[in-house]
Amino acid sequence: MEPGGATPLLDYFRRAEVDRDVRLMAAQGVLGLRPHEQQGILELLVDDSDAEIAEAARANLKAMTAPGTAADATPAEIPTAPNAEGKSALERIATMSPAQRLALAMRGNREERAILIRDPNKIVAVAVLSSPKITDAEVENIAKMANVSEDVLRIIGQARAWMKNYAIVSALTKNAKTPVAIALNLLPRLLEKDVKALTTDRNVTDVVRLAARRRLVPSK
Repeated sequence: MEPGGATPLLDYFRRAEVDRDVRLMAAQGVLGLRPHEQQGILELLVDDSDAEIAEAARANLKAMTAPGTAADATPAEIPTAPNAEGKSALERIATMSPAQRLALAMRGNREERAILIRDPNKIVAVAVLSSPKITDAEVENIAKMANVSEDVLRIIGQARAWMKNYAIVSALTKNAKTPVAIALNLLPRLLEKDVKALTTDRNVTDVVRLAARRRLVPSK
């Protein structure tokens, strides 16, 4: 995502769709957010209806914006599930609360992100896309997945930074799970050989396949 701009997680907080335990963790600064994202969320939470959350947000915002505060200060320790030693990533994640999974989505490794992007809790998947560690290669792989939510694919398709990557644009257009409006919007950006491949691709929707055929018909 582009530094200094909106992120999927920040947009999610703006829509006030976040459970109390997650809001409290964000106010306490334990989600491993990037500085501009952390500040943006704290600015939202200082007016939270929950007094404990609002107080924690005010305290952390004051500390964050104090003169001499390092912009890359080390975030608080990530909360972990108990008795996780010796278990696989999938097993550890299965024992975590939604708030713990969200924190792990922001600060975990590639294997953990690959699991959490399919989490049934939408905000956890959104947090994966907001992770400072996520790479374009990971986003390309996510754009190819048929077992992620349409919301995840829509967020990718609306991110200008990721839409500069042709491989991601191509993967989204070819994914039958991608919302039709997003796929049709991306179709004109494909190379002719990729448009031609879509005309016979039974894995895409009829609407996208027909639109690809029209793209290849010479205008009169």
